[in-house]
Amino acid sequence: MSAPITLPRAVIYDWDNTLVSNWDTVREALNHALVSFGLAPWSAEEARERIKASLRDSFPRIFGERWTEARDLFYGYFAAHHLDGLKPLPGAERLLAHFHERGVYQAVVSNKNGGFLRAEAEALGWTRYFGRLVGAQDAEFDKPHHAPVRMALEPAGIEPGPDVWFLGDADIDMECAHGAGLVPVLIGLGEGSGFDRFPPAHRHTDCTALHGVLYGLVEGNGDTISLQTAVETVPARTKPTP
Repeated sequence: MSAPITLPRAVIYDWDNTLVSNWDTVREALNHALVSFGLAPWSAEEARERIKASLRDSFPRIFGERWTEARDLFYGYFAAHHLDGLKPLPGAERLLAHFHERGVYQAVVSNKNGGFLRAEAEALGWTRYFGRLVGAQDAEFDKPHHAPVRMALEPAGIEPGPDVWFLGDADIDMECAHGAGLVPVLIGLGEGSGFDRFPPAHRHTDCTALHGVLYGLVEGNGDTISLQTAVETVPARTKPTP
C-alpha cells in the first residue's frame, strides 16, 4: 500500500469496539434474552462473530416469530446497565479532538439502538464532536446499507465519496464503506470473515495508532504521507462463519 493519505473532508465512525467498549453489557443483554427463551447463551467468541447486524435484522433470524419479545427483554436489560460498563477505547477522544480542531466533519453510524447510542455519547461528553449520531432504526435501513451514511452526512451537506472515511472494527463496516463509496479504514484486528470481499484501504491497531499517523501528517513536512511507511498496519482477523 503506497497510496498517499490526506486529511478527509469527513469521518464516519462505527461506535462499539471502534470508539468505545461496552461489549460485556451487550453480550449479557443478549444472553439474558437467549436464556429466557430456553436457548444456550453465547460465548464471548460467538458473540463477537455474530453481533454485527442491527437488532431488527438479526433477532428475527435468532428468535423467529417471537423476536419482538426477545427484543423487549434485551432492551430492558441493556437500558438498566449500558452506562455502567461504558469505557472509551485508547486514543478515541484524542482522535476525535484532532479532527474536530481541524474542521473535519464527524458523525457516527452504528447498529446500536439510536437512543442508547446518543445517551452514551452524552454520558462521555462527546456529543459536541459529532454532527449526527445515527443508530439502528434511525434510517430506513441499517448498516451495511448506505441509508444511514447519507443521514449521517446530511447536516454538513456532504455527499458520500472518496473524501469521506468510514472507521470501524468489523467486516460489516468495511462493507458499508464500500457500498457507499467511502474510504474503508479498519481499526483493530478485524471482526468477521468478509474482508476478502470488502478489504480496508488501510488499517490501524487502534485510535492511538491512527492519531500518530495523522499528527505526523499535519505537523510534519507536507500534507500527504505514505501509507507504506507511516501507517501501522495489522492483519485482518478472519473467522469461519458459524
